[in-house]
Amino acid sequence: MHDVIIIGGGQSGLAAARAALEAGLTPLVLEAGPEPTGSWPHYYDSLTLFSPAGYSGSPGAPFPGDPERYPTRDEVVAHLRTYAASLDVDIRTRTRVTAVTTEDSGRFLVHTEAGDPLTASGVIAASGSFGNPHRPVLPGQESFTGEILHVADYRDPKPYAGQRVVVVGGGNSAVQVGFELAELAEVTLATRQPVTFVPQRTDGRDLHYYLRETGFDDLPPAWLAQLVSTTLVLDTGEYRHAVESGRLRRRPMLHGLDRDSVVWTDGQREPVDTILLATGYRPHLDYLEPLGTLDAGIPRHAGGLSTTHVGLAYVGLEFQRSFSSNTLRGAHRDAEYVMGPLAAHVRKAGRLVA
Repeated sequence: MHDVIIIGGGQSGLAAARAALEAGLTPLVLEAGPEPTGSWPHYYDSLTLFSPAGYSGSPGAPFPGDPERYPTRDEVVAHLRTYAASLDVDIRTRTRVTAVTTEDSGRFLVHTEAGDPLTASGVIAASGSFGNPHRPVLPGQESFTGEILHVADYRDPKPYAGQRVVVVGGGNSAVQVGFELAELAEVTLATRQPVTFVPQRTDGRDLHYYLRETGFDDLPPAWLAQLVSTTLVLDTGEYRHAVESGRLRRRPMLHGLDRDSVVWTDGQREPVDTILLATGYRPHLDYLEPLGTLDAGIPRHAGGLSTTHVGLAYVGLEFQRSFSSNTLRGAHRDAEYVMGPLAAHVRKAGRLVA
């Protein structure tokens, strides 16, 4: 029996564990993978953070080196390993949660593949979204003779050398992956709108400096939806140049697929070998289905606090409370926010751990 069980041992789960400790609770972290690094080891090899090291560390555990540099995927993995080891928390790896239910008392039962359920007064869902990539069905894809994969499955450009590749999506990952693929392949970005580039640095400072200093980082999601109506791509200039020079082609969203070809909205057909979906992710929360707290897979919450079950909270949802939610630099603030009410609930329900 536990005060609070945290589902997921990546950046959000570790942030929640730290917040629980500071609130005087005894957390248990359940991580499906072999180590508490979440999805980071599974991202593509060339991934670098879009925020500088100085903005991306964990409380009390900054990234080493130049704070203006952009850490790589493997540096983030190493950072999370070190951070997890520094926390005095029970972290159980290779423990996949299959369902969460409730007892008559209102306490939660967390069921795992390993066996008997675990009891907790509170639950934090911090399992991220990498395990639930959004794979839209493209018209005609059942007849397509090439390969269709999601960017979650992509690692490096070498297997696609000499191919004709269409990257579906116009966000940071789509452009970054398309850019590196264009070194070895013929690449087209298929996007609903023209790609919107935002300078990574202005007057010698990274964009995140201005986001923090202006308070944009703290705007609530409802305001953000009005201010940001399109996906933004951070750019030092090389991505924009690649698109404008034609090295990385951009076309309006494809109409469909037909055997070995893509059919564009103007009716033009073009042979293609691979379709790479950079179409984002959805919350990976299927284990909460028994609670009835999801609407089409999306949790009902206010700022990360469940609106259906007292004692249930979330960390790591996109735009959970602000622009920086679901990022290394924002997860800790969201975890601290939900932990106040959650800790009060656990104490009112009765501590399960001395």
